[in-house]
Amino acid sequence: MSHQEYRRTSYETWEAMAPGWERWRAQLEDSLTPLRTWLITQLAPQPGDTVLELGAGPGDTGFAAAVLVGDAGRLISSDFSPEMVEIARRRGAELGLENVDYRVIDAERIDLDVASVDGVLCRSAFMLVADPAAALSETRRVLRPGGRLAMSVWGAPERNPWASIGGGILAERGLLPPPEPGAPGVFSMASEERTRALLADAGFTDVRTDEVPVGFPFRDLEEYERWVSDLSGSFATVLRGLPEGELEALRAELRTAFEPYATQQGYELGGLALTAVAS
Repeated sequence: MSHQEYRRTSYETWEAMAPGWERWRAQLEDSLTPLRTWLITQLAPQPGDTVLELGAGPGDTGFAAAVLVGDAGRLISSDFSPEMVEIARRRGAELGLENVDYRVIDAERIDLDVASVDGVLCRSAFMLVADPAAALSETRRVLRPGGRLAMSVWGAPERNPWASIGGGILAERGLLPPPEPGAPGVFSMASEERTRALLADAGFTDVRTDEVPVGFPFRDLEEYERWVSDLSGSFATVLRGLPEGELEALRAELRTAFEPYATQQGYELGGLALTAVAS
């Protein structure tokens, strides 16, 4: 798939999935609290700073920064999906935040001046853009001297069963194509070496990486199915097209694969984020 075609289909997918992300926002933010805390701590926004969040989705990571920069500062909460931007706008209003600008911004073509922000946040988005090298170069361009980027991507598939189990089963059944090497996707920046190289090529000279574990709890398989159908466009498309018999066989295979993650409350599927702070 060409970059242009990927951008078009990705845009359509995120527009369609946005309502699901709003429905699951609270559960996602609870699960991702350790990741949000790491990003905000490492970015260390100061009163009066201007912070840009790329791929903000519902916006909660950036909103934590908005509180710290205060009335004299500003958060630019952005996403390339207009529907996602509206979700963030509603969430910001719910929180009573008045120092936030909501913008539709493509991370590969950031519509901001050179050296115009003090910090950039990006949680789980760079690995999904068509050209992460371009997005990181744009990020470096808009940062002021001494400004920081705090970012995360997902680590190795075996450390992220929340994503790899379902996707792996669909691929094994021929219901999803296997990921192409180097193509955008959940695990396309799982290599620390690749992530560091992309940051270096974009002009970042001081890079520190870390790993942050998270967990996604589910009461039962049915809740997982609703969750992944609402949040993953490819999974939702497959499930909608399956005959009932094949759907039941898929559920049985998922149930077996989830057994190692069973808890008294249902299941907890682990995750591991590869994080970086760079300047």
